[in-house]
Amino acid sequence: MFANQAIPLALYIHIPWCVRKCPYCDFNSHQAASDGIPERDYFEALLKDLEQLLPRVWGRRISSIFFGGGTPSLLSSDVVHDLLSGIRARISCLPAAEITLEANPGSLEIEKFQQFRDAGITRLSVGIQSFSDKSLQALGRVHDAEQAHRAMNAVRESGFNSYNIDLMFGLPGQDIAAAEHDLQHALSYQPPHLSLYQLTIEANTQFKYSPPAGLPDDDVLADMQDILADQAAAAGLERYEVSAYAARGQQCRHNVNYWEFGDYLGIGAGAHSKITDQTGVFRSSRPRLPKQYIVTAGSNEAFVNEYKLNQKDLVVEFMINALRLQQGFSLQQFSLTTGLECDVIFEGISQAVKKGLLIQRGNNVRPTEKGFGFLSDIQLMFT
Repeated sequence: MFANQAIPLALYIHIPWCVRKCPYCDFNSHQAASDGIPERDYFEALLKDLEQLLPRVWGRRISSIFFGGGTPSLLSSDVVHDLLSGIRARISCLPAAEITLEANPGSLEIEKFQQFRDAGITRLSVGIQSFSDKSLQALGRVHDAEQAHRAMNAVRESGFNSYNIDLMFGLPGQDIAAAEHDLQHALSYQPPHLSLYQLTIEANTQFKYSPPAGLPDDDVLADMQDILADQAAAAGLERYEVSAYAARGQQCRHNVNYWEFGDYLGIGAGAHSKITDQTGVFRSSRPRLPKQYIVTAGSNEAFVNEYKLNQKDLVVEFMINALRLQQGFSLQQFSLTTGLECDVIFEGISQAVKKGLLIQRGNNVRPTEKGFGFLSDIQLMFT
């Protein structure tokens, strides 16, 4: 039996448009038309989508909301305000719910930061990626270094107490000194949260078919990550997840819910949901193309793929997420979110402990410093 009422519930809203798709991006994003995006039609579709999911989560409350993309900051603040009002009219949200919006440093978006705060956004996640013009050009970004600095000044001037800077490393032509230079620029804004992502070449991206020249080798990447992690820690940002660093009390609650295998409703083109009821854990997704999504929202065609996780899926997915956290997980958390007895994971835990990859103290299981660098190997022990 699943105690689904005790499992946190988040809401993810996917905004699928960008000014231009970046060559490294494998997310569901589409270049916006020159005359803008159909935000009002999309707004109506999002509310229909949410209403269709509500019977599955009656009585539960939303703990966090996350506008991801794509580029959510292309939305007008009026639509963001109306959407948040529409959500609250349909489902209860915790009074202190974290509400994050991803934003890019383009000039038009910067002008809307204060308006987004007035509309109800409590946290911005700014896709800086680099403060170097050379690196930004190599990544195919639409902003430059000056706009990156302007964006961070605008975030602070808008009164956001909680915000994140996205920064990438391992970029074409980047050495350790250049990566450190990027990080120091980011730290100069005293961000309460920092995400440090290594550039990876994903399938179905422009970089996959036409790889950039000058990528750092594995040894340089390893040194780069260690140095950046040490410098972030020295600035008071604790590494609490593989790529996430935060000041005390500033962890991204929405993402922590993912990593702790909590539930979430996903609305928008290509969005995914994970919902637990008393019979099991279910995943579903939405049509990826914005036009198809708008037309089918609220209908039987809106569910592209829906299935119940079996025992193997539950164990593997739990481990893929929970072991990304420095704190690991408790055995009670495993049972609560999977509905399984802990004996199904004891053998895998024992193997990983013997290899020095996990440490178990009482009911807590977490990666060792060595294990944090070999998460894929640990996960294989639970398949």
